[in-house]
Amino acid sequence: MNISSSDVGRLIAEINAKIANITKVDVLICPPFTSIQAAKDAIGSTSNIFLGAQNFYPEKNGPYTGEVSAIMLRELGVSHVIIGHSERRIYFNEDDDFINRKVKFAFGNSLIPILCIGETIEQRRDGKEFNIIQSQLKDGLKDITPKEAEKLTIAYEPVWAIGTGETATPEIAQEMHAFIRNFLKEMFNAKVASTVKILYGGSMKADNAEELLEENDIDGGLIGGASLKATSFCEIVKIANLLSA
Repeated sequence: MNISSSDVGRLIAEINAKIANITKVDVLICPPFTSIQAAKDAIGSTSNIFLGAQNFYPEKNGPYTGEVSAIMLRELGVSHVIIGHSERRIYFNEDDDFINRKVKFAFGNSLIPILCIGETIEQRRDGKEFNIIQSQLKDGLKDITPKEAEKLTIAYEPVWAIGTGETATPEIAQEMHAFIRNFLKEMFNAKVASTVKILYGGSMKADNAEELLEENDIDGGLIGGASLKATSFCEIVKIANLLSA
């Protein structure tokens, strides 16, 4: 919940200029609802930037005051949607059953879901981190077909490393990303496991992006604070592009 629609236009114009020659990585911007149209206008028709949303409600329409539907997002040119972000789970009490409804509804309405999963510091200290991640994947992706799952993006958010300045070491992040990929193989098949993009979402910044993105199973980043300024965000994009060469 940052940046007005007028500022989003300026931010994306600056990002566009800085990464105009980036071709080896996908770049996705997910602004607040009120800034989606401004973001779309700033991205334009020639940019390689995708447009996403931070949330939606899993119904086509109805008496859900204050909510936004997948159809409304599609009309604005949105192709991706973030689902189950840790802040939605913590502040708005979204559980895995509700998140599963969202994932299914996104696929049913031509949106690519970015499913966020992650453990708290208490769960990690209790040695439950792998059980938590497995449960979130199993319940959040219930009844999803392998064909649908191939289009999925997963974002691993160690909740203890979001907005705190803390970052999981590359080894810790890789261990969890490898676990996620292996579980996707068990839950679906090897093709799904190799196709799904698994992003790291725990305070990735320009000064730690390279060591994180060098890990085998970290395919990209779900960028928070570092995305609020074009310079820091584009530096991460450029690092990812070089590593993809």
